[in-house]
Amino acid sequence: MTIFSFRRLPLSLLALALTLTLLIPAPASALVTAFRQAIAEGVAAEDGLAEFYRGRAFEPIWTRTEDADRRNALLTALEGAADHGLPVSRYDPDTLRAAFMDADNAYARGQAEILASTMFLAYARDVQSGMLEPGDIIPVIARELPRRDPTDLLTGLMQGDPHDFMRALPPAHPEYVNLQRRMMEMERVIGNGGWGEPVRGGRLELGARGPAVVALRDRLIAMGYMDRSATAVYDAELQAAVQLFQVRHGLEADGVAGTGTLAEINVAPEQRLRQIILGMERQRWLNWEDPNRGDRHILVNIPDFHAFVIDDEEVSFSTRVVVGASPEDRATPEFSDVMEHMVINPSWYVPRSITVNEYLPQMQANPGGAAQMELMRGGRPVSRTGIDFTQYTRRNFPFDLRQPPGPNNALGRVKFMFPNRHNIYLHDTPTRSLFERESRAFSHGCVRVQRPLELAYLLLARQEASPQSYFDSILSSGQETQVDLATQIPVHIVYWTSFVDQDGALHFRRDVYDRDARLWRAMEEAGVELRSVSS
Repeated sequence: MTIFSFRRLPLSLLALALTLTLLIPAPASALVTAFRQAIAEGVAAEDGLAEFYRGRAFEPIWTRTEDADRRNALLTALEGAADHGLPVSRYDPDTLRAAFMDADNAYARGQAEILASTMFLAYARDVQSGMLEPGDIIPVIARELPRRDPTDLLTGLMQGDPHDFMRALPPAHPEYVNLQRRMMEMERVIGNGGWGEPVRGGRLELGARGPAVVALRDRLIAMGYMDRSATAVYDAELQAAVQLFQVRHGLEADGVAGTGTLAEINVAPEQRLRQIILGMERQRWLNWEDPNRGDRHILVNIPDFHAFVIDDEEVSFSTRVVVGASPEDRATPEFSDVMEHMVINPSWYVPRSITVNEYLPQMQANPGGAAQMELMRGGRPVSRTGIDFTQYTRRNFPFDLRQPPGPNNALGRVKFMFPNRHNIYLHDTPTRSLFERESRAFSHGCVRVQRPLELAYLLLARQEASPQSYFDSILSSGQETQVDLATQIPVHIVYWTSFVDQDGALHFRRDVYDRDARLWRAMEEAGVELRSVSS
């Protein structure tokens, strides 16, 4: 049979044309045998797909006359993949449409059936829980993606309205929805020519005047940080706009357009669009069935250098934090876990890497070095008397180190524990000056908290009538004490260089670990492209 070109037909006509194609008569036994053969060949490499079709006795779900609505829902979803920052070429709706149109025999129908299911599963997985396997790209992204079983996805599709099912696949969380809206706005900015010329020159501040001030004003107007005006003077209005820009980019909000601020102001909208698309991908990694990620949860945003307690989608507590430094062996990993308890007056059991790389050389140079540390072996204290530390290397050093509780303990007065294989937790610190820095990546991976006592009081408030008195009584004892949380709390350590705050404002942060660059290369290789939309 020869079929004229239906490939570019509107979906309504496509459904009619496919219906006519599928009504062509053929011997029943030959149809069943050829169709099943094509299905069997197509599912051979996909256990979940094979299980689904075996459970249906190889009955189709896409290629019958009554499947028109399901076909249309799939094609509509695939054609809108770019609206989620996904690569349309990865699913190729034109190829699928052509396969439906060319399905003029049972075997071809079976091939179209499997192609549709394969594309559906690829799209559903990508839009629901992310197109990347981030841990394969950056090992310290230790996030367990919420991948749904193929049979579960296909069964869910069959049970209700297919259009509703497709629309429900992406994250429903407001952060994702707002980022998607901002992505489309940024595409229009690019389509309309961007934000104008970069700002040339050096430091600009209140009272400055000249062409660079005009360029700065024009760019901030284009970005939406101030109303249109025409003056060559760095006035109070421009200063306020610079401060607002600084707040939304994680910079010191001093109202001075210095080197760092100008560098961020001069970032092209295309780069900001990449950050937004990456932000949407990261949101998909957190897409659980519970869109709120826990009625109460703790969020640590590494490049923002802040931690938050979120109660029913409202920020109830925030604090500055210090996170891990580069390189990667000191960087804070990305993962989620559950906080189970806190330890008041904690000891610090020094990680092996710090013991042999930092403290062993001190003890080799001076047996009394690192005097604040207890030498431990088999969990018991060991006297340093008579030990020749120079005989040991980093490989064969047989001891552990422990710093007892006290005012100079590296963990401060309290640590917050969500036991994990990375040995990462939140804790106090006696080193307070680092919290005043704009960029706060200095630790060995754990998260130092500027306001640890306030965080402890907040967490204890749900189980103690007087949380501060309870905490302080244990603290004053000087004894290391574990306090279990009556209600355990999810903790999400994330790396969001783009996000939308509770007021709907779009924020960007610097890529302190160079993770954006590596992930974006992977997305480009998978076919993600930047779009521009003229308005």
